[in-house]
Amino acid sequence: MSGLKTTPLYGTYQKIGAKLIDFGGYLLPVQISGIKQEHHAVRSTAGIFDVSHMGEFSLEGADSEAFLQGMVTNDVSKAHPGDAMYTAMCYPDGGTVDDLMIYRLSASSFMLVVNAANIEKDFEWLQSHLDGKAVLKNESEKIALLAVQGPLAESVIQKITPFDLKSINHFKFEQNVPLDGIPVLISRTGYTGEDGFEIYCPWDHAEQLWNKLLKSGENEGLIPCGLGARDTLRFEARLPLYGQELSASISPLEAGIGFAVKTKKIDDFIGKTSLTTQKLNGLKRKIVGIEMIDRAIPRTHYAVYDGDLQIGEVTTGTQSPTLGKNLGLVLIDEAHTSIGTVIDIDVRGKRKKAKVVKTPFYKRS
Repeated sequence: MSGLKTTPLYGTYQKIGAKLIDFGGYLLPVQISGIKQEHHAVRSTAGIFDVSHMGEFSLEGADSEAFLQGMVTNDVSKAHPGDAMYTAMCYPDGGTVDDLMIYRLSASSFMLVVNAANIEKDFEWLQSHLDGKAVLKNESEKIALLAVQGPLAESVIQKITPFDLKSINHFKFEQNVPLDGIPVLISRTGYTGEDGFEIYCPWDHAEQLWNKLLKSGENEGLIPCGLGARDTLRFEARLPLYGQELSASISPLEAGIGFAVKTKKIDDFIGKTSLTTQKLNGLKRKIVGIEMIDRAIPRTHYAVYDGDLQIGEVTTGTQSPTLGKNLGLVLIDEAHTSIGTVIDIDVRGKRKKAKVVKTPFYKRS
């Protein structure tokens, strides 16, 4: 495990005996009290995640919007200061460089939040295309990120701030909100399918805020959560994970995030021609949800068959803690993607039947 980066909460993890793994080059907890317990807490009360491994870039200058318009699939001109926007960056062939969040801080300044494993790659990709009046900086080592997710997330955080959190709508944010006296950027966003907030704070204040939030939420059932629950939660909500549902060989359209691909925006962007062609000609393959008919759990990279013909593979699969079913996401030939279609999963050399089902598997009421 030597050579791995750590977050400001590494000391806390050591004290509480969290099970740590390598994730995106960081040493992070896969679970703290247990994946299922943490998962159910987020669905029913609230959970807190240390997501400080995510990368943050600042982009400032008169040409910032124009630069982003040429780099990402969504229409940044539609984002106003205080808006958070989900988008993707693509290669010319339509494959995905990364999926990311863009926070519009002002008319000419943005914060970009990228996946941990892609920080260096993304920064180099953006920097290599940068021209004009815009300055890009990697602030990842200065900014920590805590996520409080679940039905009681708002009430937990509200106890430590005078700011009215109800005023922050979904995919909106506020800057310089005092949490326990610490100014933070707080957004109503998350990666769990639940209501919740993401809190961007100075690196050296993360542990103080973590402890304060845990104390604030002790009567609401708030518990610390690891990567395992984060993965099962995002999977049930059908939120993609880079490296599984998205990659250099999987386009945003194939991954099912076409809502973040605006091929009709006036500005040209890298990959626009390829993605437009995919839309016009129809996808040859796409990611859909499956439910196992036979008793088995589909796992990442398990092959998917129609008879003797391999038609794709599993991108993510698990036993859903919320639904108690063995579910998966599969990237398969479009001809087999209709709801109810029966397919075979190769589970350690044995064929197990599954059927295509609607996604998301879970949607909060």
